[in-house]
Amino acid sequence: MTSTGTSTGAGTGAGTGIRLHAPAPGWSVTADVVVVGSGVAGLTAALRCEAAGLRTVVVTKARLDDGSTRWAQGGIAAALGEGDTPEQHLDDTLVAGAGLCDEDAVRILVTEGPDAVRRLIETGAHFDESEGGGLELTREGGHHRRRIAHAGGDATGAEISRALVEAVRARGMRTVENALVLDLLTDADGRTAGVTLHVMGEGQHDGVGAVHAPAVVLATGGMGQVFSATTNPSVSTGDGVALALRAGAEVSDLEFVQFHPTVLFLGADAEGQQPLVSEAVRGEGAHLVDAHGERFMLGQHELAELAPRDIVAKGITRRMQEQDAEHMYLDARHFGAHMWEHRFPTILAACRAHGIDPVTEPIPVSPAAHYASGGVRTDSRGRTTVPGLYACGEVACTGVHGANRLASNSLLEGLVYAERIAADIADSHDGDGTGTAGHEEPGQDENRLHARVPSSGDARPRKPEHPLLAAEARFAIQRIMTDGAGVLRSAGSLKGAADRLQQLHADARDALDENGKTAEPGVDTWEATNLLCVARVLVAAARLREETRGCHWREDRGERDDENWRRHIVVRLNPDRTLAVHTTDTADFPPTLSPARDRVRTGKTPTPSPQEQ
Repeated sequence: MTSTGTSTGAGTGAGTGIRLHAPAPGWSVTADVVVVGSGVAGLTAALRCEAAGLRTVVVTKARLDDGSTRWAQGGIAAALGEGDTPEQHLDDTLVAGAGLCDEDAVRILVTEGPDAVRRLIETGAHFDESEGGGLELTREGGHHRRRIAHAGGDATGAEISRALVEAVRARGMRTVENALVLDLLTDADGRTAGVTLHVMGEGQHDGVGAVHAPAVVLATGGMGQVFSATTNPSVSTGDGVALALRAGAEVSDLEFVQFHPTVLFLGADAEGQQPLVSEAVRGEGAHLVDAHGERFMLGQHELAELAPRDIVAKGITRRMQEQDAEHMYLDARHFGAHMWEHRFPTILAACRAHGIDPVTEPIPVSPAAHYASGGVRTDSRGRTTVPGLYACGEVACTGVHGANRLASNSLLEGLVYAERIAADIADSHDGDGTGTAGHEEPGQDENRLHARVPSSGDARPRKPEHPLLAAEARFAIQRIMTDGAGVLRSAGSLKGAADRLQQLHADARDALDENGKTAEPGVDTWEATNLLCVARVLVAAARLREETRGCHWREDRGERDDENWRRHIVVRLNPDRTLAVHTTDTADFPPTLSPARDRVRTGKTPTPSPQEQ
């Protein structure tokens, strides 16, 4: 169930009162900042906060080096090459975003990006160099210049992750690994006061606990596991978006899920994480062909196989439909063994592990869910509509990506906006009189925050605000979303998906007995419940957007409609668990925080940056 309307101002930031059914926290730690996630965005934010003297705790769902960043093959885009400029990078990004990028947000990305990459190199990341000693740059889809820096050939994410993890460990930063974040804590004024989380397995902490902090940075990555086949790791279950919705935050553009065009085809019934065949393979000259060896992208776009990802994914899907085929092929046999072994060793090994040798045969490929261009709505400082709650990386919607992310802009966005978040938190920390890092007395933080801990540990049994789904519901959600909200969508397919998701929601509610019994709290049931939450929002937005734009492809509304739909769809969760869905008046986002509310958060009126004036 949804309600619709238009938006003219900042979000309310009011909490919903909804939280996951979980035991009461049995342990707690205090900090100035808690960063949730350990990819490029999370660890960059943590390192910058710690360098500013803020006590920083990093919470991550798996090991520190186990997030989505390590799977990034292609590289990181920035205007670092001779003759390239931020303005050219801006133009390519705006084109890929199909009219929905926030130009100011993109300008921040492309102008601050080159120096952010240089600081990443100073942190210890090693990128591939040319024979002349400079960075070796390549091209990917949508880029008119070689501006993609890469490492280890096709292991860029792994190298960035290695460098950042080593830096975090060298600084002795406090980390909590194997921990699923549950819900946001708030103080008596509704400001952020930390998070509850569940640590999986034995260690210094175990079970449900809390990290008390006046600033929370969500860097939890994507939600690709909402579909049956995805390039995302198994931990990408939309936890950050679901937490933000329960906390009262706004999310936007969730209908724009990018399906990577070239994912190794492992069979029509393959589920879970699938091996990616990087866009850089096409950037180096590989061709997309059908079973007859015909290059079908020629004539569809001036860049052919290097068109933006939404165009290539649609081209592959169309040819699959025309020929009643399950996949197409990526042909790079002309690379030869030496180039495959040195430029793309990771992809070569993955293909050979599945019985395919790209040196001698074309690679079977098909699109799979890859990246969420939308997420928790933020401003240019990473602030959400909930005071003290920040978001960066794939979990966030900064306005940079619009309706379709330009290849290799994601790692750069994580870097740039994480640094801006750290600067804002440091500024706010100094301005609100709480700059006590390293000088607190035991218990001082607990007394200062007065945090309300969401739990179900009341004296009287009662229904939890959010009934949990059974663990097996995860697979039902994935099938529903793949069938009804995948690469191809229509009014009929989306209505079918919405009805089936609503039935899952109703079944969980109706399963509650008189004692408020629900599925047993645990990682599997929390993840399934989060997946249902984000799936409902995605489908609601996709049903409302009656056009084809970027990576949102409506078969029944095949044209782009700028007059009616060059605007954003924003969703909040109501206290009764229905969705409040509205559109912005223009392609620009309204502010996330009003000046009055921002004064409450920081104790002073903010000074706009040059890009915000």
